[in-house]
Amino acid sequence: MEAYQVKRYGKNEKLHLSEIAKPVINDNEVLVEIHAASVNQIDAKIKSGEFKMVMPFKFPFTIGYDVAGIVTQVGAKVSKFKIGDEVYASCMGAFTEFIAIKENALALKPKNISMEEAASIPLVGLTAWQVLVEKGNLKKRQKVFIQAGSGGVGTIAIQLAKHLGAYVATTTSATNIDLVKSLGADLIIDYKTQDFETILKDYDLVLNSQDTKTLEKAIKILKPDGKAISISGPPDVDYAKEAGLNWLLKNVMRLLSFKIKKLAKKLHVHYSFLFMKPSGKHLDEITALIDAGIIRPVVDKVFSFTKTNDAMSYIEAGRAKGKVVIKVK
Repeated sequence: MEAYQVKRYGKNEKLHLSEIAKPVINDNEVLVEIHAASVNQIDAKIKSGEFKMVMPFKFPFTIGYDVAGIVTQVGAKVSKFKIGDEVYASCMGAFTEFIAIKENALALKPKNISMEEAASIPLVGLTAWQVLVEKGNLKKRQKVFIQAGSGGVGTIAIQLAKHLGAYVATTTSATNIDLVKSLGADLIIDYKTQDFETILKDYDLVLNSQDTKTLEKAIKILKPDGKAISISGPPDVDYAKEAGLNWLLKNVMRLLSFKIKKLAKKLHVHYSFLFMKPSGKHLDEITALIDAGIIRPVVDKVFSFTKTNDAMSYIEAGRAKGKVVIKVK
C-alpha cells in the first residue's frame, strides 16, 4: 500500500510517497481502510523536526493524525467494533491506505456527516474537549478566551464552549468574523487592528494556541486562580511526567516553562501544557454532540491523496479556515 512518509527533518522537506506493508493487527486492534485523513499544524511541526526531542521517530515514518474509514478486520479481543463499521480516530500514521488502531482510541463515525468531515474532527475535537472539559473544567457563565477562532481547534472549541454555557471571546482576521460569529463567539477581536490584552479582563480560562509572547499577554487577562492551558508550548514538567519522559527531558521542560510558570505564580493563576491524548471515549462524547447538531465540522478545502504535499503546504501557509482534508479513497 502507499503512504506519505518523512525521510528526513526539514521545514522545506516534502513528504515521500512510499510503498509500505499493510499493517498486521494485534488482538486489541482494528484494521481500518482509510477513506479520508486531515492535516494539522502538528504534522508540519513534526516534519520540520520541532518535536524530535520528545517524539523520536525512526526514519522513514508515516505522518498524519486524523482518520475516517471502514473497519476491515478486528482483533481477537475487540468487542466494540465489527467489520463494515464506519469509524474515526486520532492516530499517528494517517497518510496511507490502511491503519491499525487500538480499540480504545476508536469511535463510530457520526451518522450525519461525510467521511471527509469526520476526518476533520478527531485531533482538534479531542484537543478542545481535553482543554475545556477535562483540564479546564469550564462551567456555565464562565469566560473563556479561545485564540485563533477560525483555525482547526478554534472552530470546534468555540462551539463546545458555547454548549457548556460559557461566554466566548476569540481572535481572528476581519475576513473570518462572520465565520466565528456563526459558531457562537460572543466577542470577536480583529488581531490585525486590536490588542486583546487591552480589551479582555477577568477571564476564567485561556486556550492558547499561539506563540510564547502571545501566551504571556494572555495570562495577564486571567482572574486570580484562572487557568491558561497551552497546546502550542512551552511544555512543562507535568507533561513530561505524564509522557513518561526521562529525568533529562523533565529538566529541559522545567527550563522551557520556567519563565511562564514564574509569571503565572506572580499573577496567582495557573499554567499548564496539553498534548492531546487519543481517546475513543472522548470521541463518543463529541460524536453525540455532532449527531445532535450542537457541533458542526468546518472544512476549508479537500485535496486528493496524490496532492498530499499541496495540502501540507496549504496548512503551513497558516490561512486555513477550519480544517484541510485529504480524500484517500
